[in-house]
Amino acid sequence: MRIENIITGAVKRFFIEKELPLSDTSSVQLQKTRREFKGDITLVVFPFVRLMKKSPDEAAEDLGLYLSGLPEIKSYNVIKGFLNLEIEHTYWTGFVAEAAANDKYGVKAQQGKRETVLVEFSSPNTNKPLHLGHIRNNLLGYSISLILEANGMNVKKVNLVNDRGIHICKTMLAWQKWGENKSPADTGVKGDHFVGDMYVRFEKAYRNEVDELVKGGMSEDEARVEAPLIKEAREMLRKWEADDPATTELWRRMNGWVYQGFDITYRRLGVSFDKIYYESETYHTGKTIVEEGLKRSVLKKKEDGSVWADLTGRGLDEKLLLRSDGTSVYITQDLGTAVLRQKDYNAGKMYYVVGNEQDYHFKVLSLILDELGYDWADSLEHISYGMVELPSGKMKSREGKVVDADNLIDEMIETAGKLSDELGKLDDLTEGERKDIVDTIAMGALKYFILKVDPKKNMIFNPEESIDFNGNTGPFIQYTHARICSLLKKSAQRGILPGNYDFSGITLSDKEKRVAALLHEFPPVVQEAGRSCSPALIANLVYDLSKEYNQFYHDHQVIREENMSLRDFRLLLTALTGDVIRKGMGLLGIMVPEKM
Repeated sequence: MRIENIITGAVKRFFIEKELPLSDTSSVQLQKTRREFKGDITLVVFPFVRLMKKSPDEAAEDLGLYLSGLPEIKSYNVIKGFLNLEIEHTYWTGFVAEAAANDKYGVKAQQGKRETVLVEFSSPNTNKPLHLGHIRNNLLGYSISLILEANGMNVKKVNLVNDRGIHICKTMLAWQKWGENKSPADTGVKGDHFVGDMYVRFEKAYRNEVDELVKGGMSEDEARVEAPLIKEAREMLRKWEADDPATTELWRRMNGWVYQGFDITYRRLGVSFDKIYYESETYHTGKTIVEEGLKRSVLKKKEDGSVWADLTGRGLDEKLLLRSDGTSVYITQDLGTAVLRQKDYNAGKMYYVVGNEQDYHFKVLSLILDELGYDWADSLEHISYGMVELPSGKMKSREGKVVDADNLIDEMIETAGKLSDELGKLDDLTEGERKDIVDTIAMGALKYFILKVDPKKNMIFNPEESIDFNGNTGPFIQYTHARICSLLKKSAQRGILPGNYDFSGITLSDKEKRVAALLHEFPPVVQEAGRSCSPALIANLVYDLSKEYNQFYHDHQVIREENMSLRDFRLLLTALTGDVIRKGMGLLGIMVPEKM
């Protein structure tokens, strides 16, 4: 049983014996003891002061005296109403031996019928390549999927591709005007980049038309509506929605170029999907749902023919679902996608990994589904995340000023290779081994730097800082894992394998206990990361563990330790540390090499 449960149970028994009503054990607050004080776990006593009718220090002394009777508690001390408890060494050694023998330590076994949950992430547009913002989205979505699986759920990773709309028609029109009938193969340009260049070309020409109309006396808003290019794009959209053969053929061809490019980037990022939905298909279902809601008077049609959902009774405003010309908007296709997914998977939860600028959108989506009578409407959960920028500032895709995902990955690999060569870390490897490890280091640096940040926060991604082999970085953790693998390999080569699991006679140093305590935290952190959908919790635990292990390794002998029981314990501690680093980084979608 975990020490937290042991202490919580003992506190409950204390109040029963004192005949004091402790109604809820959630008032038992435990936290790690601050380093400047002696102890491993601290019990916050303040919630019990009124019940015990004593001062904080007196209440803490009474509880400390009682808890010190537990075989797992070595000593206690009271600091200003906080009860610091020191855990017996035998608890830590027993825990390490048990956890090291459990290859599933920290994750739930996949047994029996499991709840199905959907995680939607990526959601690219087919008018441009993936960029830095998409990287954060993809890495978050994929890691959250892995974490939910580690918590025993049956996870389905889904992608919704935005492959229709005016922005797609802009690229098609630009290709017709300036593409010279060329394909990506003709130009040697990756498909999504080729189409993205067409989008930028359209926006620049459109901007010039708007500027000319403004000079002629139009307002900015009027000019953006009356510019010839945007009128042509709208006409193309009308033809597409009317299934005009020539328009749909061009649409399929150009989207095909983009999908080939996306697939390459997804492979490089190491992400995959169980199913891909396309808005060009789901919007039909969405329109049908809206039309049925209109027939049932759940939705209303205005004089111009547009259809709306009235959410004023829910504290929001009205939401447009179909334009006056009958064309759909984003939320229309989201309604269709949600219904189709629920039909496909009967999911208990649908997570949407989408930027925080869409917070209102998903609140509205859930309410409209509820208004339409879908009893699973409250199962939608928006995993909102902040924006990501480079030190140079924001990105603007319309101007072509974006941090392209492929270019960033190339830059990361180049930087990782140069730094590794400068430090001489890969001198003993073959060229093939070097390439594999450089790629692993580069992607580990990219993924870890992004995932270590609380998803809700905006962040600045600094490529050079992310590849540092020191500090809170992926390469530092990867190097720690490689060091552990090297140590365990040397131990095995010398025939030194842990054989003595009787650690009752050894005394642990503070550094050994700190490593053990962080290993002890791995399962609850994985659980909390699943509840909060925050990979950052795991990332920072793995960093703290790597840092503490390196400090332990610096100060203590392992293989050369003369006390065999202590040597065996340190080998087990080392092996378990390597296992938790590998599992933790794996939940972030990061590989850890065995040598660096």
